[in-house]
Amino acid sequence: MTMPAVAVVGGSLGGLTAALLLRDAGCDVTVYERSQAALEARGAGIAVLDQTLRYPVERLGLAPEEISTRTDRVRFLERDGSIALEERRPNRFSAWNTIYRVLHEAFPASSYLLGWELTAFAAEDGGVRLTFGNGEVRRADLLVCADGISSASRLRMFPEVAPGYAGYVGWRGTVPEATLSAATFEALHDAITYQVLPDSHILVYPIPGPSGSVETGTRLMNMVWYRNVPASQLPAFLTDRDGVRREVSLPPSQVRPEQVDEMRRFAERNLAPPIAEMVTSVAEPFVQAVFDIEVPRMAVGRTCLVGDAAFAVRPHAAAGTAKAAEDGWVLAEELVGAGGQVDLALPRWERRQLALGARLLARTREIGDSSQFGHDFRPGDPRLVFGLYGPGR
Repeated sequence: MTMPAVAVVGGSLGGLTAALLLRDAGCDVTVYERSQAALEARGAGIAVLDQTLRYPVERLGLAPEEISTRTDRVRFLERDGSIALEERRPNRFSAWNTIYRVLHEAFPASSYLLGWELTAFAAEDGGVRLTFGNGEVRRADLLVCADGISSASRLRMFPEVAPGYAGYVGWRGTVPEATLSAATFEALHDAITYQVLPDSHILVYPIPGPSGSVETGTRLMNMVWYRNVPASQLPAFLTDRDGVRREVSLPPSQVRPEQVDEMRRFAERNLAPPIAEMVTSVAEPFVQAVFDIEVPRMAVGRTCLVGDAAFAVRPHAAAGTAKAAEDGWVLAEELVGAGGQVDLALPRWERRQLALGARLLARTREIGDSSQFGHDFRPGDPRLVFGLYGPGR
């Protein structure tokens, strides 16, 4: 069986997972990352499903507890700090940097190229011709585009597909849990903690520390707070301290001081005391606008889109990184099943992953719209159970 030579464009979690799996399947894989330096997400927390951890656990032999934290409770707080509802339900959490570090170290450094920005691609002689910004031209039997929510590859393939703003943003940030007061630490360290507000909700959970430590007391407490920003106000909202209009997010140190001050004042007035302390203690909060993206196809010829390049789904099912990883697992499976024949494998892969992406996007839209606009978002809502294929699945 002859396996194809594969070019993976985008070296983040989805691209690395696909690259590792295709390499394991016998493909000659090169990752092209446009960034000049190693990627970094400033410790942003993520809830991790089995699919996210599958490669580190199954292929690298790591135990889940080595790279993720675990909580056994889901807790909803009232404004006064009392418990509105508490349920026993296990969840795992990690940090983007923690998962990236593990995957990056597992992939050959010589085949992970920094500073290579794909500027054009076209079908050529049963493969794909790739042109890069540095003037280099390469060829691959299969091009896997994992270049994220702002994918230039998607724009070239489907210029009619544009991100759809969901109407709200996520404020994010972390605090060393050791710096929290004893009362706040006790209230937050053992659970994923929610508070539901009118047209808003916030969740707080522990993630590994900056060095990857998962021991209680050395971890970070992570917050994600969804707040509505009308579409007409989004351009002004996403203008940074230097007056630069950002398209998707305001990184740490670039959120304007008046925005941070407003957020903290609102937190002090409206959030439960433990959550308010955590939120107002974040030294450099950052903001990510929430978008929906859905493509009509995931494969054209010998080029395919994976992860956020194809479907950007709202975070409420904790399934974004899981979906990206699953795209890679299924692609490798279909290529092996087709004996390395790309033209047979891609249509089969596309049917499966296109249906999964559409279902997941519809589900996360429903949860988000219910929370932010529908006034029917309630503590214990079964829709909130994380899962890629459905709540708890």
